[in-house]
Amino acid sequence: MATSRNIRPLTLAITGVGLAALLGAGLISQASAATVADGPIDLGTAIDYGVLGASAVTNTGPTVVNGDLGIAPGTSITGFGGLPNGVVNGTVHQTDAVAVQAQRDALTAYGTAASLTPTRTGLAELNTLSLSPGVYSGGALSLADTGTLTLTGGEDSVWVFQAESTLIIGSSSRIAITGGATACNVFWQVGSSATLGTAADFQGTVVADQSVTVTTAAQVEGRVIALNGAVTLDTNTISAAEDCPPPGTPSEPSPSPSEPGASPSPSPSSPGAGPSPSPSPSSPGAGPSPSPSNPGAGPSPSPSNPGASPSPSPSAPGASPSPSPSSPGAGPSPSPSNPGASPSPSAPAASPSPSTPGASPSPSPSQPVVSPSASPSVPPTWSQPNTPSSPSGLAVTGTDATVALALAVGLLVAGLTTVFIVRRRARRS
Repeated sequence: MATSRNIRPLTLAITGVGLAALLGAGLISQASAATVADGPIDLGTAIDYGVLGASAVTNTGPTVVNGDLGIAPGTSITGFGGLPNGVVNGTVHQTDAVAVQAQRDALTAYGTAASLTPTRTGLAELNTLSLSPGVYSGGALSLADTGTLTLTGGEDSVWVFQAESTLIIGSSSRIAITGGATACNVFWQVGSSATLGTAADFQGTVVADQSVTVTTAAQVEGRVIALNGAVTLDTNTISAAEDCPPPGTPSEPSPSPSEPGASPSPSPSSPGAGPSPSPSPSSPGAGPSPSPSNPGAGPSPSPSNPGASPSPSPSAPGASPSPSPSSPGAGPSPSPSNPGASPSPSAPAASPSPSTPGASPSPSPSQPVVSPSASPSVPPTWSQPNTPSSPSGLAVTGTDATVALALAVGLLVAGLTTVFIVRRRARRS
């Protein structure tokens, strides 16, 4: 029996540890941050290049590059100089400061593209797919010979493809962009090397960690960039996409404030806006004008019920407009329902309101102090509390996983402590 009594709390404790670990894992998965593309990848100065290599740029045949051509840190550029060799309709930057900066910007763009959270993972063969804007990842991405990949979206749509290893585009294959989208916003982040097959019709910017090979007669609407290796060309037409929209800027939006007070405070002219100040009988200038809530009162207004304070108590904001009870024989003093009662110049409303205590033909200390120049129909301007700006460009969403991780560790430690205590008690008994 003693053994049975010891096993039961031990089982409960172990179960608690398991639940704590499970809860911690769930919290961590919910709190993991997601980086999403809400604008084009920022290529920086590399946006001007049709071809940018690292170790060498080699060409065979009458290739045409519509855009700049650069190399850094390598120095070898061969196969250009005019027909029958390649032609560059742009500027050639051969291991100069401009090319070095372009390589740095391309590396930054590569890191940005690689950091995005995929919309869909596990891609391999792209043939026959029709993809909406998003981030798509896979190990080795390929498009079969004569295959077609269709990208459907608007002019602001963005596609990012993440290839952990290689990108192989087959011969005579094509990438079709429909719905007003352009090659400006199609990016291929390649973990090793990219090969574009013979006579392929390719769209987008390729940024490969190693090399890019564009085989015979392939056409590229975009850019080919190699961060560490060579770019090899053969009778190609490469046109850097032009008139592209501005790139997105990384930002981290905060949730909109939901607590009370996030919206502007109500205008003083609104019924029931804020607490009404109580009239002070000792305030100078408090004339013998009777209060509307106590018709017929003398110079010192006294409430109708005996023993009340000599200062009339204002009614609650938004009170009913019916007059308050008065003693018999009240004089002809103006009441809130008297149409002849003209508003005080300092009153925020056009006519005395029963919800505004002390509204009378003469200024009363019970009225809120408002500048005489304020128009009743134009409420004062109230400042808006600081509100976070809307995310633009590349946005980081989600929450930091550190808090959830710390909570999970705390729960796990608590569970282990419980097991330890239970086992010690079991030994003592």
